[in-house]
Amino acid sequence: MANPDLMKHKNIIDVVKYRPLWLLVSAIILIPCILAIGYLMFTQSNHAPVKLGIDYTGGTILQYSTSNDVSVSDIETIRTKLSDKGFLTPSVQLINNQNALQENSKDTPKNIVSIKTNFLGDAKGGDIEKVSTIVNDTFSDSSLIQTNSIGPSLGVELLKNSLVALCLAFLGIVIYISFRFQSDYAIIAFLTLLHDSIFVIGFFAIMGIFYDWHVDSLFITAVLTVIGFSVHDTIVVFDRVRENNRFLAKKYTSNEIINASVNQTLARSLNTSVTTLVTLLALYFFGGATTRDFVLAMILGIAVGTYSSIFFASVLLAWDKEHAKA
Repeated sequence: MANPDLMKHKNIIDVVKYRPLWLLVSAIILIPCILAIGYLMFTQSNHAPVKLGIDYTGGTILQYSTSNDVSVSDIETIRTKLSDKGFLTPSVQLINNQNALQENSKDTPKNIVSIKTNFLGDAKGGDIEKVSTIVNDTFSDSSLIQTNSIGPSLGVELLKNSLVALCLAFLGIVIYISFRFQSDYAIIAFLTLLHDSIFVIGFFAIMGIFYDWHVDSLFITAVLTVIGFSVHDTIVVFDRVRENNRFLAKKYTSNEIINASVNQTLARSLNTSVTTLVTLLALYFFGGATTRDFVLAMILGIAVGTYSSIFFASVLLAWDKEHAKA
């Protein structure tokens, strides 16, 4: 039940009063993301909003171990030689082997060079031998330790299933909120989820343009998780607004109720997000390299999701209530 003395408490943040500022912040972070997404959709042959990894396009990942130090120029040399030999869009990355820092690990390779390129077929084929020769020319002690290949048809099927899962998640959330609250709340929740998704996808689009980052199937998992976290925070705010509005609407304006409701849930939202982010930051800095992009997407999504639930969704709700009374 709503607290009758709710309005006597001083608000920590006046969300409604400074709503142009919150929308300006959203515009500042979203416009570059939208531009990057649009650029990739127009310039890429598959019209994807991000650069897709071999999970979706099909390809081969080769990993080579070496005890030598690997410099940026070494990585660029390997990438150039692969391109000259006809390998399509080769991606070469350095993976630091953290196990090498442990004691009694003299036989453990210091670094791992990961090469992603177009589908090479059988591991015994001549193309893989060509790649190995190029790597051996740069690092004489290199050794092929892992080969993973995904066929183009499987990659397309995985992309289709990922997009279906994403669309179903959006649809399910909108249906649930429409049933649980009202259609206008569902529209605002959908716009909030879109806000968060565009930011996460746009960030990886920007990194893809400038640093050749590619996303894999874990990226879709991260986006789905971010959507769930964001809508959970938004529902908490909406539920508090609805409860306070039920008992206090005759005494106070909708803007006052929304302001007080946001401040009521502010501590809970921040505490939940901060504890989650601490865990994710630990995973990012001390976890494996294979999950680092996934964890980064989660960090970005939860941070922007907390912001949007407090400042973006509540501002849209305030405008909606004002428009309904006009």
